[in-house]
Amino acid sequence: MDSIVVTGGGALHGEIPIAGAKNACLTLMPATLLSDEPLTLTNAPRLSDIATMSQLLASLGAEVTQLQDGQVLAMSSHDIDNLTADYEIVRKMRASILVLGPLLARAGRAVVSLPGGCAIGARPVDLHLRGLEALGATLDLRDGYVHADANGGLKGAVFEFPFVSVGATENILMAATLAKGTTVLKNAAREPEIVDLAQCLRKMGAQIEGEGTPTITVQGVETLHGATHPVVPDRIELGTYMLAPAITGGEVECLGGRIELVGAFCEKLHEAGIDVEETKRGLKVARKNGRAKAVDVTTEPFPGFPTDLQAQMMALLCTAEGTSVLEEKIFENRFMHAPELMRMGANIDVHGGHATVTGVERLRGAPVMATDLRASVSLILAGLAAEGETVVSRVYHLDRGYERVEQKLGACGARIERIQAA
Repeated sequence: MDSIVVTGGGALHGEIPIAGAKNACLTLMPATLLSDEPLTLTNAPRLSDIATMSQLLASLGAEVTQLQDGQVLAMSSHDIDNLTADYEIVRKMRASILVLGPLLARAGRAVVSLPGGCAIGARPVDLHLRGLEALGATLDLRDGYVHADANGGLKGAVFEFPFVSVGATENILMAATLAKGTTVLKNAAREPEIVDLAQCLRKMGAQIEGEGTPTITVQGVETLHGATHPVVPDRIELGTYMLAPAITGGEVECLGGRIELVGAFCEKLHEAGIDVEETKRGLKVARKNGRAKAVDVTTEPFPGFPTDLQAQMMALLCTAEGTSVLEEKIFENRFMHAPELMRMGANIDVHGGHATVTGVERLRGAPVMATDLRASVSLILAGLAAEGETVVSRVYHLDRGYERVEQKLGACGARIERIQAA
């Protein structure tokens, strides 16, 4: 397996282009199953998860073509000849469950394996299933597969999520576009990826109102047509690269960044003494006055602090002045990066869903192991500020969510290289 070697100690200066959002693109791609006309996505990220979703869609009979070095995805689901999403593909990535709603809405039935993905908690799919049942689907779980049927088509309904779920909101929203009648989703997720999906579906002819609020209303239509849609910038990649100069010192401009995508995150950076400035091309981030200051962080659904930036923020706080407390309220088991940071000299105490971080003046390079996608990049960030050499192994996690990380950081002066497995 590949590893990444980081030699720390230098400030970063330069600019980093922000790719299209992985989580948005993985949601938009299954939307092609809702129509027999082409769907084209621009600003697509070049990631292994995107390749996995392409493989899954192709297994169902869709055509997926990468254009412009992979940044444009041209898709067509004119001939869907398979309604079974096989375990061997689905197990690689949790987002695979998002083909369930579109298949059920368009074809009236589907068989989808229960998904896999990062080991950061149970993350059950029960809300996906309960929402589809509310739309009239009959579901049967057996042998690790969801067998779904909607004889006579899905029907509009009122469904209230008992707690906010991004994936379930996306799945049910797509299914509702072709349901008969009106669907009202209450306590719906408000993430930018939800808004992006609704905007794309509207271009395809869907009738949707209220995205970005807790109540989304969908008036079902008989068919959807083709469209071209740009993927929203990746707010998690944006936040990650904003933390790079915050950790090392220096100044970096994140091209394509938008403040509304990372508002709560920016508030915490300001508290920590990090400068964030909007520019015509994105967001400029700088740390100019010594070490960052300790801040307390609680992860919450959007517009709160993102759980997907918790590990990276912890890396910053490891060298901040004072003691910080991070509370993880979205996923259990999401402090697995803490022991690896402690190998680098961090002072971290984890109790259940809380981590207390007392900043040290300097981390030390060490061999560490990535446990999941966001943990992997947090270790790279920590390595940028550490004395000596940090070797991050199991970086296949990293490749699921960050494209060309060595080139992007290297262009700003980071000493970072990938060592390919023999």
